[in-house]
Amino acid sequence: MDASMDKGRQVMEETHSERETRSAGDFHKIEELLPKHIGSRWNISFLDNMGSFLSKFNPLARAVDPEKEEVWLLDNTAYRPVHVYPHQPQPFQAQFTAAYFKRYTGKDWSKAVASIADTLGLADGEGRAQAEKTIAHRLKPFVETIAPARYIDIKLPNGTVEKLGPGGRSAVSQQIIVSIQDHKEGESAEISAITPQVTPHGPMLTHFAEPEGWLMVSDIDDSIKITMTPSPIGILRSTFVSDPTPIAGMPELYAQIATSLTPAWFYLSASPYNLYPFLRPFLHQYYPKGTTILRDASWMDLGGFLASLTQGTEAYKRSRIEEIHNWLPRRKVLCVGDSTQSDPEAYGDICRKYKGWVKAVFIRKVTDVAEMKDTDKNTDQRFEKAFRDVPREIWRTFEDPKELYEAVEQLKDL
Repeated sequence: MDASMDKGRQVMEETHSERETRSAGDFHKIEELLPKHIGSRWNISFLDNMGSFLSKFNPLARAVDPEKEEVWLLDNTAYRPVHVYPHQPQPFQAQFTAAYFKRYTGKDWSKAVASIADTLGLADGEGRAQAEKTIAHRLKPFVETIAPARYIDIKLPNGTVEKLGPGGRSAVSQQIIVSIQDHKEGESAEISAITPQVTPHGPMLTHFAEPEGWLMVSDIDDSIKITMTPSPIGILRSTFVSDPTPIAGMPELYAQIATSLTPAWFYLSASPYNLYPFLRPFLHQYYPKGTTILRDASWMDLGGFLASLTQGTEAYKRSRIEEIHNWLPRRKVLCVGDSTQSDPEAYGDICRKYKGWVKAVFIRKVTDVAEMKDTDKNTDQRFEKAFRDVPREIWRTFEDPKELYEAVEQLKDL
């Protein structure tokens, strides 16, 4: 989608709570300090730029050039569509997502690094020099110019070759591929590009989920990873400088969930795809492997990065969970989120729309971020309103993950 259209939609879908959070945190002020265009569409040819409007229907699309371009293959989950005749299981299919880039073609990279360091208030000296190296490394996915109108061939587990793409305005392609080779419930398969040198982050992992069983929908930021979402400075520091850190006790809780419920895992975040190379290793290190769903927004725009995390997140998350429901409507669902964004409201809407699908919702009350103190985000009234008409035994809030161990065990009996 065109970046300007996506930004306009985010503003239109911004909730009153999000406006209050952004105002209290001076998000607009911080966004104005950050570079808006750290890459350039002038690096994209006229034909590619115009052809990107045609997306997968572009007759002039070209294969990725291994010498000049690269592709990110995002992990996914293969599912069997629910058929009207249950005795006729359907073949596995999955949504395949790929993002296409030109190798480093950004401009003023050093200025962007300095801008982040200055915004964070880093003093000159050895500490700042080391921090700038970290910033430069993590900024790379934001700097590289997107490569729309490209496609890539991949090899499925059954040996067939499929074409992914071409990508559209944001150089991201999404498509459903049917008849993937059968695997057992919970198994995973690596799917590689025919030219693996163009995928710097390696092959994608496809996880296989049968129609029945448990399904986990987990938020990332401030639910299982420290991000400090209500604070623009906190977001910048945790993303570009600090080591990615799990919320205390959450890896152990998720290990228990994996053992007790063996769910299919979906990690849903309002973070943009730019952060995939940053988030994927973190999730693999601390949490069960699964499908990470990120937002198609803010390429080459750091101000847009902050907005993607804080504007229109309720509508975005609700739409993505609805998509998961379309894939796996018979699964029993556990949702985990936090109080910083619109997780309670999004989950509450889903509970009301698909009655009986969601069996439990756990909301982490975030109390260790200064910007949360003078808000109503952790009040009982907020949660009661978000989960109106949802049975009280389905949802609960927590501060210490240990509070949930018994609740997880009880879910085994459902």
